Amino acid sequence: MMVIPWGQYMGNKKSILVLGSVCFVLFLAVDQISKYLAYIYLAGTSGVSLINDVFELYYLENRGAAFGILDNCQVFFIIIALLIASFAVYVYCRLPLDKAFYPLRFVCILITAGAAGNMIDRLARGYVIDFLYFSLIDFPIFNIADCYVCIGAGLAVLLLFTVYRTEEFEFLKFRKQDQ
Repeated sequence: MMVIPWGQYMGNKKSILVLGSVCFVLFLAVDQISKYLAYIYLAGTSGVSLINDVFELYYLENRGAAFGILDNCQVFFIIIALLIASFAVYVYCRLPLDKAFYPLRFVCILITAGAAGNMIDRLARGYVIDFLYFSLIDFPIFNIADCYVCIGAGLAVLLLFTVYRTEEFEFLKFRKQDQ
């Protein structure tokens, strides 16, 4: 079995940008393919129960935000998604090459892929396709991009409160160049 010495490839900015881009595209593809499959197989049906009375696949065209709030505010959501994704990319690009920041890089990729996945839907269709439904707790229907954003945000909070110190984020500050 071949072992890939990741440390040797992760030591420079270009490698990290390429790997991040590949991961972003893969996450985005999973989201978009899952929404396409939901549209093909679930639209117009009463849904599919995967775990009886617990978890279902149910097609929904969501024109609002989380839980359907702010219905038909697509331009607002696109702007918010662009701002969130831009900030995540900025942080990703500014993170030091130190291995300690790999988890935060992963968080940036998740959040960017999730924001982009739902933004693509809003731009292409005018709504987001949601299809995952926990009927046991009657949780609002959601999609994989929503999972990316929520997991990424949760991990970010966890990392920021347990792993990193405030002074480790000096690299994010805008600095005036010495004249």
